[in-house]
Parts: sequence; C-alpha cells; structure tokens
Amino acid sequence: MSALSLLPARRPVPGVFVALTLTLTIGWLVVLLDGGQLFNQSTTVSLLHVAAGLGLVAVGQTLVILGGSLDLSVAYVISLSTLVAAETMNGSDGAVLPAIGLVLVVSAGVGLLNGLLVTRFRVNAFIATLGVGLLLKGYLDNGYDGPAGATAPSLVQSLGYQRVGPVPVSFLLLLVVTAAAWFALSRTRFGHHLVAVGGDPEVARLSGVRNDRVLVTAHVLCSMCAGLAGIYLASRLGSGAPRVGTEGLYDLESIAAVVIGGTALAGGRGGVIGTVGGVLLLASIDAIFNQLEVDAFFKQVIRGVIIIAAVAVYARRAMRKAA
Repeated sequence: MSALSLLPARRPVPGVFVALTLTLTIGWLVVLLDGGQLFNQSTTVSLLHVAAGLGLVAVGQTLVILGGSLDLSVAYVISLSTLVAAETMNGSDGAVLPAIGLVLVVSAGVGLLNGLLVTRFRVNAFIATLGVGLLLKGYLDNGYDGPAGATAPSLVQSLGYQRVGPVPVSFLLLLVVTAAAWFALSRTRFGHHLVAVGGDPEVARLSGVRNDRVLVTAHVLCSMCAGLAGIYLASRLGSGAPRVGTEGLYDLESIAAVVIGGTALAGGRGGVIGTVGGVLLLASIDAIFNQLEVDAFFKQVIRGVIIIAAVAVYARRAMRKAA
C-alpha cells in the first residue's frame, strides 16, 4: 500500500456545518424570543474575533493530530508569543516585522523541541508536549507578574481592530492560513505523507515515507500557528500577557474544535475545513450564550456535551465503515 492510497480519507466531514447551521438558527430564534438580536454587527464581529484566535491554533493542532500526534503546549506558546511580540515592538511601528519574525522563530523552536521529543526520543506526545508546556509555564510564572511590553499602534489598529465590512482582518488571516494548510494537505507531498503517517505509521514507513521528518515538520507548523495566534492576541490586548493562553484554554479548545470538525484523534482522517467549522460552532455557542447571559458553568457543561456527542457520532460512523 502506498502513502497516496490513504488520501481519500482526508475529506472533511460536512456534518459540522449542518450542526453550525442548526445552532445558529435555533440560537437566533431563542435570542429573538428573549428580546435580543443575534445577527447584529457587534455580535458578528465579536464572534469572528473569537473564531480568529482559536482558529489559528486549531489549524495547527489539526496538522499534528492528523499525523497521530498532539500538542498540549500551544497555550503556553501563545502566552510566550504575546510577550516576545510586545516586548520586541515596545510601542514602535518600525519593530513590527522584526517582532513577528522573532515570534515565528521562537515558536518554531518550541515546535522543533516537541517534534524531536516525540520522534527521536520516543516520548509519548501527550507527555512530551505537556512537559514542554510546563517548562514554558515555569519561565512565564517566574519572569512575569502581569502584562509587559507594548504592541505597536499600527499592528493594534490593523490586525487587532480593523475590519473589511463586518469581517475582521484577523479572520481574513485565519482564512489565508486555512487555505495554505488545505493546499499543503491536499496538493503537496508533505500533506500526503502526513495523512499516511497518521493512518498507519508502519505502512507509511514501508512506502518510503520519512515518518520522523514529517511529524517534526507538523509540530513546527503547529507551534508557528500558535505563535501567529499570540501575535493576534497581542494586537488585541496592546501588550504581552503571560497567562492569556492558559486562561483562554486554547490547548483544550483547539483539540475540541479539531475533533468536532471530524478529524480523528488517532490520526489519518480529517482536515482543516472541518476544523474551521468546529471553531465557528464553538464561537457561535459563546455568542448565543453571551446574548442570553447564560452562567459560565452551564456554558462549559454544554461544550462538554457537544464534544462527547461529536466523538460518539464519529466513533459509531467509523465502526459502521469497519463493519
């Protein structure tokens, strides 16, 4: 069996978009009956801003999960990236490009470390990335008590708040990153090999795929996506924030979006289009509950139910195909 033979399994699951449509329709009716308006400009802009931050992380998370791995360090990479960006810029518009470049280099370094631990040292991905995340947490907790640095005003204005109609520039960035990831998965050798490694590592190896190189690349790209999310959050906050990644639960939320979008946690099946659908679904639920002023605890309960239901549906579908 060749690596290319596994390509058909990569088609995104359209069910998430059906769920998204139903959620928005029901949410609109409930909010309307409550005397509110779901589809006004402020709510739409807020929803897309939430989706942009989570989506950038989730697209990268999709890559490693497709390869049969995982990354629990992304929340700490986001926090570190906001600080690197804000402290490098220090309020200067002329330092925007160096700051972005430094963030990408630092985040790629974290991804490289994750990838080497998983491939060269054969550490379980859960343990390896959690360990790296805790190392970053120790550095952040020891070095920062609160916000630091200052994001350049031009970046705050352009990436943080500028819109094209009702669509934030940050969401357009997410669409560009998603398109690039989709192209890499569906039209390049790397994408074909990544799906093959996630589907069956031994078959992929016998087919000539360099499994370790593919997984390391996926981890580097995942961390760089988290770095981009950090740059975006720095532009929204105006400074670096040492706990913004963990307080936003970007590690678990990104995995949830990937699973809801139809990517198998075991790897080898799924895609970034479904992930974006999962991100929009989670962001829509937030927007609806915020309009209804639902208790935060109940909101998390509903999120948990949705994730469990999504995994159960995909598991049953996989069992039927196997039968």
